[in-house]
Amino acid sequence: MAYIGSPAAPTIATVSDGTVTSAKLADDAVTSAKITDGAVTPTDLSTGHPNWDSSGNFQFNSGYGSVATAYACRAWVNFDGTGTVAIRASGNVSSITDNGTGNYTVNFTTAMPDGNYAMVSCASDEGSGPLTYVQQGTRLTTSCPVKAIDRNGSTYDTANYQCGFFR
Repeated sequence: MAYIGSPAAPTIATVSDGTVTSAKLADDAVTSAKITDGAVTPTDLSTGHPNWDSSGNFQFNSGYGSVATAYACRAWVNFDGTGTVAIRASGNVSSITDNGTGNYTVNFTTAMPDGNYAMVSCASDEGSGPLTYVQQGTRLTTSCPVKAIDRNGSTYDTANYQCGFFR
């Protein structure tokens, strides 16, 4: 027997051959989990608890009735592209390069595994009308060029640009 949790409200678990059974973590019950190198991996995914398959892919049941591999966003950024470009918030983005009016390069902190990632972006600018946001140029493992184009086909500095990169 092992005690998990605070001494005031311990949860009792049975540990055998690296497998934890009948553990209670917060409000979620883990009925079976494997401990490997200090990491706890639930082995019963029917309840929606996450798991890693034999290839290291992160999987879970997100409520659609089956367990599937999750594809996470590898990088994202929210920035102001007017004047001096400024990042408001980001993940795995080290900087934005201003290449001219409406023309930017998103630089990654940690490189992508290859250039076959997907990029999505959007923006909101009051009064400018519909804008198109496109990946422009070659996707590199270390950066991705993007442009903001207005409804007339001209590049346009945008105050609210957001990008996400998936692989």
